[in-house]
Amino acid sequence: MVMRGGTSKGAYFLAADLPADPAERDRLLLRVMGSPDPRQIDGIGGAHPLTSKVAVVRPSDEDGVDVDYLFLQVQVDAPVVNAEQPCGNILAGVGPFAIERGLVAPSGPTTPVRIRMVNTGALAVAHVSTPDGAVEYDGNTLIDGVPFPAARIVIDLVDTAGSVAPRLLPTGNIVDTVDGHAVTLIDNGMPVAIVDAAALGVGGHETPAELEAMPELRRRVESLRLAAGHRMGLGDVTATTVPKVCLVAPPAAGGSLATRMFIPHRVHAAIGVLAAITVGTAAAIPGSVAAARLHKVADPTVPADVVRLEHPSGWFDAVVDVAATPDGISVGRSAIVSTARLLLAGTVYPRSEA
Repeated sequence: MVMRGGTSKGAYFLAADLPADPAERDRLLLRVMGSPDPRQIDGIGGAHPLTSKVAVVRPSDEDGVDVDYLFLQVQVDAPVVNAEQPCGNILAGVGPFAIERGLVAPSGPTTPVRIRMVNTGALAVAHVSTPDGAVEYDGNTLIDGVPFPAARIVIDLVDTAGSVAPRLLPTGNIVDTVDGHAVTLIDNGMPVAIVDAAALGVGGHETPAELEAMPELRRRVESLRLAAGHRMGLGDVTATTVPKVCLVAPPAAGGSLATRMFIPHRVHAAIGVLAAITVGTAAAIPGSVAAARLHKVADPTVPADVVRLEHPSGWFDAVVDVAATPDGISVGRSAIVSTARLLLAGTVYPRSEA
């Protein structure tokens, strides 16, 4: 199946329909998506990192878990398939996919689907609308970065702190000096290095195209990212996609915080779900780089535990509960509201292996 999940789009497979050997599987997925080719003209990829994604789903053997979800990022213009990190946008489609493929039976107006994110081991619970015993995709929930409304999917994230890095604050510090800049290094579902946009000489409200057209900025961001990778315990991240680098600035449209996310070499048209949870968590930690730019949301109807992150396509609400304890920073609830839609179901015909 091809599904839109959040602000991304990808191919969703049952694990049983793919080769068991990871190397053979990845070679097949490169052919399926049409990589390596900047246009992915000979496959079903969309010629952008946000539309060159794969979810591999299987029934879980773990008690209390319905399905295991492995996320694979297929690079567009290189023969690389990356399994280092999960994707919270593609995660939004996993619950509907599991129900569509008969891995989970509908159980009333809303069906909870317990999902183990294989990339990190973290657990998510997606609450999928199933009013008539089938997945409902139509609805009135709008998320910025998607032009049309769809049915609401609430996703609770469980134990995401230190999903890839050793812990929530990998260095134990709220702020570190990295590559000469004050940076918050944090992982609550996605390893992210957060830096003030002004420190890099930009306003933080530029479009992705404008930021990508600044070669010196991109060089400085990548230098910071490589240094942050070592500080976060991730080693040499030259050939990997984590950590991400998030530029933060004061909000410009009534939100809590303005964000521009390098993922890592392109700039996200919105913000990834797990990255949003991570940045929102940082914003709730007093003294962090994100907290220094945090403003009260202008809309009085927005709950106090919501951090409204402005991004190039609008805004994203992250629900975070953070508290200081004698042992450090404790994360309570992390949740997001998303949507997904089934685009097609059928047979894909990849090119032959050379």
